[in-house]
Amino acid sequence: MKPMQIIIIGGGTAGWMAAACLGRFLPAGWTVTLVESDAIGTVGVGEATIPQIRLFNEALGIDEDEFLTATQGTIKLGIEFSDWTRPGHRYMHAFGAVGRGIGLLEFQHYWLRARAAAAAGELGAYSLNERAAHALRMQRGAPRTSSHLLEMPYAFHFDAALYAAYLRRRAEAGGVQRIEGMVAAVVRDGEGGDVTGVTLADGRDVAGDFFIDCSGFGALLIEGALATGYDEWAHWLPNNRAIAVPCAHGDAPQRPWTGATARDAGWQWRIPLQHRIGNGYVYCSDHISDADAERTLLANLDGAPQAEPNRLRFVSGKRRRMWNRNVVALGLASGFMEPLESTSIHLVQAGISRLIKMLPAGVTDPAVAAEYNRQSDFEWERIRDFIILHFKATERRDTPYWRDRAAMAVPDTLAAKIELFRAQGLIFREHEELFTESGWLQVLVGQGIAPRRWHPLADGIGEAQLAQYMAGISLMIEREVDQMQSYDAFLTATRPAAGAAA
Repeated sequence: MKPMQIIIIGGGTAGWMAAACLGRFLPAGWTVTLVESDAIGTVGVGEATIPQIRLFNEALGIDEDEFLTATQGTIKLGIEFSDWTRPGHRYMHAFGAVGRGIGLLEFQHYWLRARAAAAAGELGAYSLNERAAHALRMQRGAPRTSSHLLEMPYAFHFDAALYAAYLRRRAEAGGVQRIEGMVAAVVRDGEGGDVTGVTLADGRDVAGDFFIDCSGFGALLIEGALATGYDEWAHWLPNNRAIAVPCAHGDAPQRPWTGATARDAGWQWRIPLQHRIGNGYVYCSDHISDADAERTLLANLDGAPQAEPNRLRFVSGKRRRMWNRNVVALGLASGFMEPLESTSIHLVQAGISRLIKMLPAGVTDPAVAAEYNRQSDFEWERIRDFIILHFKATERRDTPYWRDRAAMAVPDTLAAKIELFRAQGLIFREHEELFTESGWLQVLVGQGIAPRRWHPLADGIGEAQLAQYMAGISLMIEREVDQMQSYDAFLTATRPAAGAAA
């Protein structure tokens, strides 16, 4: 098979993730070239991640402590939602399992029965990650106190620009070529219509066989050249603007979770890094002015702002085809997912993984591209549904924005999931759907959706056994958390890698 020349248009997090991964795994003779311009800034919205990022880093042979130091990274055990269900209410979507099932039956049915009998605590009491997060403790590796517990999953907060720079160094060391320049035109084959290259502003031509569009919102290849089309989800996810600003750490201790606080016309993120806190207000311009959104954000910071606010405009949705002809889109070129559940970097990672599994064998076969697009559509749409749930299932009626969210119709796929849980506490994960049953459970319960009944098999044990079972799980988690080191001590222990990271 003739080796291919793969051209990546655009750098940033998406471009350098693709370059680092392809540069490591492509066969001998294949080449990877990345074209980017220092004159074009990147959109740094992807500072919070989900646990799958660890698999990506491990595949690249990245040392975790070195990575944390190089990116000013911290640990994330979940997302805490404040004021979502109603003002003053908090819940956490923590990574990992919640409780332990018995036999064929999932934990939530026993928990629902125990709650009805006043024999169980809040759902978070049975999550190792949530208990560790609120205790400000952390550990890596297998549990120390019980073989019945699973290893505690975690993700990262990091500076996206530093991550891109870190991956660039690794990619270039692995043979990826970088070309500095701004794309002025896209060249296509006159007969077949495939992209054959790009012309840079200084007149240079860069030719290739297969192209990855990481050009951000501009989507120079997938939309600008190929006019692929865009499926908008604004009727479900109407937030269309964001203001982001970093600030200094305040007096509060470091927290190993992402904060998401509901505001009058959207929500505010809080992402703690080693050197600063990332903050942003994601909002709908129909319900608040840019000036008022900025005032709201600046009034709710932990410390002094460290830069001028960065303003973004977007429309939630995705390309109708992520793979069109000989072009695959990644990152913002592929679409924009409402960032509430920190999935933007994961979607890049998933797109890269999918591409490697379906790597074109010299030519782009329509059947392969169609399967790539089918899998991509399924993943994006199921993530979309999960995020819509947070806005739809709310008791808030205090502003027009939240009244509109509560009243909106939702996709049939989400409506069915809600009704199944409301009917009998049932949750089913379809195919390779990203969010697990535990994730859906925490958000459904956290947003105030109460099942009318539990599974009848949960009645198969006596009340005393049920109470003992619930107390035992809670105690087992408590003992494990008690022996963990403090989160501050954990972060300190990662920092000797500074020399290696530099």
